Amino acid sequence: LQKTLGIHPALCNILVQRGINTFEQARNYFRPQLAHLHSPWLMKDMDVAVTRIQKAFQNNEHILVYGDYDVDGTTAVACMYHFLHSIYKTVNFYIPHRYREGYGLSKQGIDYAHTNGYSLVILLDCGIKSNELIAYAKTLNIDCIICDHHLPGNILPPAVAILNPKQNNCNYPYKELCGCGIGFKLITALAQHFNIEEEHYHCYLDLVATAIAADIVPMTDENRVMAFYGLEKINNNPNPGIKALIQLGGIQKKLSINNVVFVIAPRVNAAGRMDDARKAVQLFIEPEYDKALTIAEMLHS
Repeated sequence: LQKTLGIHPALCNILVQRGINTFEQARNYFRPQLAHLHSPWLMKDMDVAVTRIQKAFQNNEHILVYGDYDVDGTTAVACMYHFLHSIYKTVNFYIPHRYREGYGLSKQGIDYAHTNGYSLVILLDCGIKSNELIAYAKTLNIDCIICDHHLPGNILPPAVAILNPKQNNCNYPYKELCGCGIGFKLITALAQHFNIEEEHYHCYLDLVATAIAADIVPMTDENRVMAFYGLEKINNNPNPGIKALIQLGGIQKKLSINNVVFVIAPRVNAAGRMDDARKAVQLFIEPEYDKALTIAEMLHS
C-alpha cells in the first residue's frame, strides 16, 4: 500500500486498520464520487414501493409522509415531502408529538390519516416494529411503505413495501444507512423511474448529511460519499433552513461534520423536545431565507 500510494507508512498503517488495503480502496476513501452510490433498485421491495407510489399518483390518492421527531426523521420527511410535492400535489406530512404520541407510528397518526382521507402513508425512520398499528391501518384501507434502518424483529409488519437493508433477504450491499439515507434511496429510484434529472434530488444531500451526522451512523461507504457531498452543499449552497441555523450558531468558518453534529443537530432536535417537531420540517421546506430564519430563531431560543 505504501508503495502504490507513496505516503508515510504511519498513514498506511491507519488505513489498513480501517480495512483499506488497496490503491482503489484508498482512492475511493479520499476522493468519494457520487457514481460510487449503489443502485437503489438493489434494495428489497424498492420496485414494489415505486409501483405503489405511481399507482397513488394515477388514482389521485392522498399521500401522507410520516416521520419521527428527531433530526433523522424530520430531515427524511422534509426531503420526501418536498420531492413528492414537486411532482404531485395531494401530499402532506405528519410528525407525531413526542409527549402526546410517543416514538414512531401512533394510533393517533393513523386515525388522522383515516379521517383526512390518506390511503398511502410513507413511514420514515420508524415503522419496522409497528406490526399491530400497521395491521390496524390495513383494516382502514391505508397502505404503508416503511423506510427504516432500525433492526427488524422476527415478524415483519404487514406493510405493502419494507425498505430496510437490515432485513433478511435484502441484498443491498450497504447496511448502515440512516432513515433519511433510505428515504433518499427511494427518492432516487422515483426520480430514475420518472426520468427526473439528478440535480432535482442531489439538492437534498445537505439534509442527508445532517441526518448522517446527527444519527452517528458509521462514516463509511455510501454514508461517507453522501456526507462528503452534503457538506460541500452545506458550505456552498445550503438549504435556507440550514443556512439560518448556521448564522444563529455563529459559525464563520467552513463547517465540518463535527459542527453539523454540535451546532445544527441540537437546534433541530430542540423542536421535538421543547415544542412541536413539525417546525423542523417547516424550516427545511421553506424556500425563503427570511421566513426560514424566523422559524430557526424559535428553535434556537
